[in-house]
Amino acid sequence: MQTEFSISTQGAGLYEFTAPVCDWLRPVSDGLLTLFVRHTSCSLLIQENADPEVQTDLHAFYDRLVPPSDHPSMAYLRHTYEGPDDMPAHIKAAMMPVSLSIPVRGGAPVLGTWQGIYVFEHRNAPHMRKVAAHFA
Repeated sequence: MQTEFSISTQGAGLYEFTAPVCDWLRPVSDGLLTLFVRHTSCSLLIQENADPEVQTDLHAFYDRLVPPSDHPSMAYLRHTYEGPDDMPAHIKAAMMPVSLSIPVRGGAPVLGTWQGIYVFEHRNAPHMRKVAAHFA
């Protein structure tokens, strides 16, 4: 069973899409869900979904770790023609997962109490992100 999720982002940050994944899995039983984001400037994460400060702090941490290419510490970067957020977005995506494997039991992803599934958008402009899903 396969599908694709479209996640609309409004700039850098974490965007939860647990609910549509759960809706899609509802008719199945037990197995393994694989998610894969089809872009090179965003990532997939399983992260806390109870306190939004977690997402804010993660975003702030990665922005400090990998600042925009116009920051003096990033002067060595050469891929800059798509804007100061582009190459840092590629670096962040290389550091974080672009695919996830999640067990499914009784038609629901086996997530912890406060866990959600997120696209972590690394670009500043809005994008439509595609996440391929495969259940077996």
